[in-house]
Amino acid sequence: MTVVEIPELALVALVGVSGSGKTTFARRHFAPTQVLSSDAFRAMVADDENDQSASATAFDVLHYVAGKRLRGGRLTVVDATNLQPHARQALVKVARDHDVLPVAIVLDVPEAVAWERTEARTDRTFDRRVITRMQRDLRQSLGRLAREGFRKVYVLRGVDEIDAAEIRYEKLFNDRRELTGPFDIIGDVHGCRAELETLLVRLGWTLRTDADGRPVGAVHPEGRTAVFVGDLVDRGPDSPGVLRLVMGMVAAGTAICVPGNHEQKLLRRLRGRDVKLTHGLAETVAQLDAEDPAFVAGVAAFIDGLVSHYVLDGGRLVVAHAGLKEEYQGRASGRVRSFALYGETTGETDEYGLPVRYPWARDYRGSAMVVYGHTPTPVPEWVNNTICIDTGCVFGGALTALRYPDRELVSVPAEKEHYPPVRPLVPTGSQRTDDTLELTDVTGRRHVDYGYGKVTVPAENSAAALEVMSRFAVDPRWLVWLPPTMAPCSTSTVPGYLEHPAEAFADFRAAGVDRVVCEEKHMGSRAVVLVRREPDAGPFGPGGGVVYTRTGRPFFGDPLDGQLLDRVRRAVDVTGLWAELDTDWLLLDCELLPWSAKAGGLIRSRYASVGAAGRHVLPAVDQVLASAGRRGLDVAALRDRMARRAADVARYSAAYRRYVGPTDGLAGVTLAPFAVLAGAGRSYADRDHGWHLALADRLCAVDPELFTPTRRLVVELADGTAVAAATDWWLALTADGGEGMVVKPYAGPGAVNAKGRLLQPGIKCRGREYLRIIYGPEYTEPAQLAALRKRSLGRKRGLALTEHGLGLAALDRLAEGAPLWRRHELVFAILASESEPVDPRL
Repeated sequence: MTVVEIPELALVALVGVSGSGKTTFARRHFAPTQVLSSDAFRAMVADDENDQSASATAFDVLHYVAGKRLRGGRLTVVDATNLQPHARQALVKVARDHDVLPVAIVLDVPEAVAWERTEARTDRTFDRRVITRMQRDLRQSLGRLAREGFRKVYVLRGVDEIDAAEIRYEKLFNDRRELTGPFDIIGDVHGCRAELETLLVRLGWTLRTDADGRPVGAVHPEGRTAVFVGDLVDRGPDSPGVLRLVMGMVAAGTAICVPGNHEQKLLRRLRGRDVKLTHGLAETVAQLDAEDPAFVAGVAAFIDGLVSHYVLDGGRLVVAHAGLKEEYQGRASGRVRSFALYGETTGETDEYGLPVRYPWARDYRGSAMVVYGHTPTPVPEWVNNTICIDTGCVFGGALTALRYPDRELVSVPAEKEHYPPVRPLVPTGSQRTDDTLELTDVTGRRHVDYGYGKVTVPAENSAAALEVMSRFAVDPRWLVWLPPTMAPCSTSTVPGYLEHPAEAFADFRAAGVDRVVCEEKHMGSRAVVLVRREPDAGPFGPGGGVVYTRTGRPFFGDPLDGQLLDRVRRAVDVTGLWAELDTDWLLLDCELLPWSAKAGGLIRSRYASVGAAGRHVLPAVDQVLASAGRRGLDVAALRDRMARRAADVARYSAAYRRYVGPTDGLAGVTLAPFAVLAGAGRSYADRDHGWHLALADRLCAVDPELFTPTRRLVVELADGTAVAAATDWWLALTADGGEGMVVKPYAGPGAVNAKGRLLQPGIKCRGREYLRIIYGPEYTEPAQLAALRKRSLGRKRGLALTEHGLGLAALDRLAEGAPLWRRHELVFAILASESEPVDPRL
């Protein structure tokens, strides 16, 4: 048996004459979707797989499809003869263009066997001379494949060896997704052994020394793994000492290391290449000259074995010396290695004669965190989920480590300036604008992976959201979260009711929830309040805060929004929440009352007009019917129906009037907070609703004129008495003019079921009279109610869960300090979801 080992991601070219069994081999070892057959593409473009005149077009399409597959990270196998150098050259180019390894598998069968198989095929009409010529081409090709660029070449000789071959897949050297950490990622050391030892000890590592007292390894009691970003050598006082320590850690399995450009230059020198002794290499060479030759040979072997970059923790972390663009991550090519070692330059030099580096991190949009060094900076800064942790220790700065996944930075100062820098250290922040958004981040059809799931945002929904965002919404830096749509409870079968608590409780029981909180549903307008302790630039830009609607628009506008924020800020001051939560800003989810304060125009145009028309017309109708009755016409039934309509219109008018109140500026306006969503560096979605409402109550207590409390009941769903009491409470609440209640899992906004899936954040159960506003004055008529009970809720519920997950992910990214574009794409997707065609009455 011959074992053929190929990378999990590669372009595999099958090479062999007609009749060598390439198609059979491909069918046996690869999935049909992985194989691109030249015959199939000829048939695709010319309706005849034997039409050789269509080969050029067929291969154009084949190469295009191969490129698309490789770009998507999918193994691709090309089933063609591939006997001509130009054909193979095109395949090698496709592989290189997508930074994957080209592999050749040669099927070499005797000419007689190939001819026998060809003769047996009715669709093959050429004579044996063609097979003979192909065999000649195959013999000439065997010695060329490696030189042409194929990184692996397997030659299977004879039918038996071909039939016995076994395909095995191997991971690329840079694929260490199975390593999940925790990691201590350490920046450029540059020969600063003393500072490295100090940093390791501060991180909790225990150093191991040899008989001469030299550190030759380190272990961490918590099982952490050190990751070195390269540039261990040059410029500093003890490059051999740094190498001895790091090599020992790597050999013991307590560290991994990627190469830096300085290691690569040192390796060329150790191999006898003519290398200029500049940029600190002279110091390293002199230091190594004093070492044992065996140690120096070990250094060369160690550097030669370093891999350009690592993909770690399931693909969530990438470490490369100079960083790595998204399209290069997990790929293998000279171009990828060059970028990982040197980054990308503009081709220009600065006033110090050094190359001007292209700020790739400013354009980075990948989901993986990229940690790198190479370009020293005074202070590490997050740029689009990337961070440079080279803080110029050898230049008198500091040696820095990033603790992952904690995102904690730990630094120790340099003992002195070991090597004068050619140019001053430049903050990475001066080279980028982390708060810049690009249209490509949000436009077109997009697939958003938000951690809790994946959602496709249609292009037309993106266009609608962009219209709202660009024309009406608040500054995107402040637009950190949008409320999700809320799903109604299952349709009730209780006579006279469309929605009833029994169904809301049953919905959560079915989801495995045993404890809920029933919150009074305030009939107002949803208001999101982001308030800062001081009008500081902070993470959002200048200003003291913002108040916006559920579609991201300023609530009242200036000056009322500012006045409202001042009142909220003073209340938070008095409660002491700034210190208690260790934050200088808070994000509150609220309802602003009365409804007419924001929706006065809507009430007049959509609801009051209906009520006024009914009150004006129906009395006149009654008078006409009364007159008809006096003339002996039988209109009693019709008059009764019109009387019922008039009564329904009166109830309808009374329903919306309950939510109309006089306001003058902020006079008459109240705010009902019911969740504290986030603060500096923290999302509070994991806190239960008892915690959220308790904080809201404290705000209400210090300013009862502004804040309205949210009445609620906590219900154990297995307790029939508690469920009955909650139902009675709802009946009383709605009878007094209340809109109804929202039933939520008591565990909090981030609650999940037994399978770890998100639960509905809340199920609304609206009162019988309130629904008259939604469904019309006569919706309680038996015929109308029967029709409404057929309403479909699945799409609305799915939309509610999707928007909820997007919102939670936005809060998570806000807490972790993710760049603006990563936060905004989620908020944008929530708004785009609002364009989905769903019955607005639900």
